[in-house]
Amino acid sequence: MNIEKREKLLHQEILKILVQLLLLLFAARLLGEISQKLKQPAVIGEIIAGVLLGPSILGNIEFISPYVNLYQYPSVMLEIVSLLGALMLLFITGYEIDLGLIKHHFKSASSTALGGLVIPFLSGFFICYLIPDKLLVNPEERFIFSLFIATAMSVSAIPVIAKVLIDLNLLRRDIGQITIAAGMIDDTVAWIILSFVLGLIQIGSVTISDSAYAIVKVLLFVSLSFFIGRVLAKELTQFVQDKIQSRYKIITLIFIFILFFSAIAQAIHLEAVFGAFIAGIVFSQVSSLPKDALVRIESITFGVFAPIFFASAGLKVDIKALLNIELALLALVLIVVATLSKIIGAYLGARFLAGIDHWTALSFGAGLNARGAIQIIIATIGLSFNVITPEIFSVIILMAVVTSIMSPILLKFTLGKVIPQEAELKRLEHEAITKDYLIKSLNRILLPVRIRSDYEKKMIEAKIIQQIASKKDLSITLLTITDEQHKNESVTFLDNLAKLFPASDLNKKVVISNNPLESIINEAKKSYDLIVIGATERSAQSQKIFNPLVDELIRLSPCRSLVIQGSGYRDNWQPNKILVPSNASLASKRAAELAFSLVNNPHQEVIIITVIEEKKDVYNLDVEGSVKERQKNFAMQSLLELKKFGESLGVNVKVLVEFGADVENVILSKAIEYKTDLVIVGTDVRPAGDSLYIGPRVERLLNNCSCPVAVFNAQ
Repeated sequence: MNIEKREKLLHQEILKILVQLLLLLFAARLLGEISQKLKQPAVIGEIIAGVLLGPSILGNIEFISPYVNLYQYPSVMLEIVSLLGALMLLFITGYEIDLGLIKHHFKSASSTALGGLVIPFLSGFFICYLIPDKLLVNPEERFIFSLFIATAMSVSAIPVIAKVLIDLNLLRRDIGQITIAAGMIDDTVAWIILSFVLGLIQIGSVTISDSAYAIVKVLLFVSLSFFIGRVLAKELTQFVQDKIQSRYKIITLIFIFILFFSAIAQAIHLEAVFGAFIAGIVFSQVSSLPKDALVRIESITFGVFAPIFFASAGLKVDIKALLNIELALLALVLIVVATLSKIIGAYLGARFLAGIDHWTALSFGAGLNARGAIQIIIATIGLSFNVITPEIFSVIILMAVVTSIMSPILLKFTLGKVIPQEAELKRLEHEAITKDYLIKSLNRILLPVRIRSDYEKKMIEAKIIQQIASKKDLSITLLTITDEQHKNESVTFLDNLAKLFPASDLNKKVVISNNPLESIINEAKKSYDLIVIGATERSAQSQKIFNPLVDELIRLSPCRSLVIQGSGYRDNWQPNKILVPSNASLASKRAAELAFSLVNNPHQEVIIITVIEEKKDVYNLDVEGSVKERQKNFAMQSLLELKKFGESLGVNVKVLVEFGADVENVILSKAIEYKTDLVIVGTDVRPAGDSLYIGPRVERLLNNCSCPVAVFNAQ
């Protein structure tokens, strides 16, 4: 082939894939939006978009056909783009899987999976003996054909199920987690069975060793992924955050892992989407993973790739092939048998093996009924191995699409009858309340320190970080800046300081530099979520709030900062009573959330106080006292919201509304009255030339408070 002809073909292929993606994305998003307007999941509209564009309707139009009729004009590039959509969707699904919840509901998931696999498999196997010989490739190999169809009817389309659950806001519900887990079990077993069937086709038999190998490779893949893969993901995430400067480095790393796990799964004859699902679970265990990275991946997945994936599945439906009465009747019978066997099988497993209630058990069956792209992939394999005829292929494709459309409709109906258990409602309420909880976004903490013999002086910072670490996994970096002469001394100092952090993922860094400020800021830019700074020494310069270095660190910090002035603490200091001044601002709300994160036993208490400044000229005119009362009611309403939030976390919260001519004096007097161990003040760093400005009231609290004060900038 000469260069000119090759370039012409390349030009045509590029134009073809661009037009395909344009048509599919536009139609899928449009019909997905219409579907949501009709109170149905977007995935229904996305699949129907593909059906409309495919050979059934618009694909017959001459100028459109080359772009959407995949039977006459196969497109490898479109299949690759669609596969990427499935991989990204399964990664997100895996990331959202709660392993603790799955472990808690393992009996329900495994019982549902057992029924949802065995009944459809047996039904599919026996129904195949009623199919006429003329629809078989080779009637003498009906046994292999029956095994293949039975396997195809046993699977559940995890990408479709996941999208349906996400559209219906069910993924975090118990029913969503159990459905996904049961679907993964069904699919894993189905792929093992499929490998047996393909072995029968290729070599005529499958030995016991082949069976053992198929099972062992799945167990090995999952085990190695969870143990080695998790460590690898954690270490590489840490490395990328520390060493790579690119803005989108974490997204790149995630995609590399998705492709890596998918390639391994494909190489060992599992499905690539299974590898992407496992990659998602692995990354959900990496505590230092920035949440905004997942948000970006979700945006591109649900906005672009997932709609293309579902629409391309719809493209493969050719309704015209089913105009034959005999074939149409067969399609109807197989769809009915597939639907009933999956729903009844999952129902029996959940209801009688796991003791699940009637409507919840039916919901499992409705959710697992979607076959989607997984069945399409199996059908394609069957066609390529000459196990099924093109007519049976069309029937299976139609079954995949119809069950995928039917699944969310049935699921919405059955869910309307499900009464959630009290424990689940409490969990969901807690998740809703704490959705934006500050601590969820704290993964990496930087603690810069300088060499000092009494390293125990860092006890307050250490205690505060350890209290947070008791709630979630943290990656903590101890950083000291020194010169070459004191390098060894610095290493020893950090080793001693590390003893204050026995239960944490700890990193120790000694940086040789004569510019501490620049070195600390450069380190803080490496995807840290919080920098904790001790300010035990105050500057004699009146224009400095703390000291020149600390002031500049707060002012220039690329992440949240927490500055702790630790005067007046006891040797056995614990944050048992924490006082948080509040003025209903976001900064004070974040300060209260930080206080809640420091509580891990019932003996601790958080006191949130709002002090309303008394203005006599206003109150003198307010004869009835209505202004004062309204101020108090408004302040109390804001405090009660914080109290409810804190109590949902198991924190003892006391709220106070006080009036006073001097706000700071009231706060200071309450700190003494309640014998508080720590005052946390929320503030926003405001530009004021080259100096740090946090407001005169905060400065007065710092200068006069009898206990340690933490200034939290949560911007």
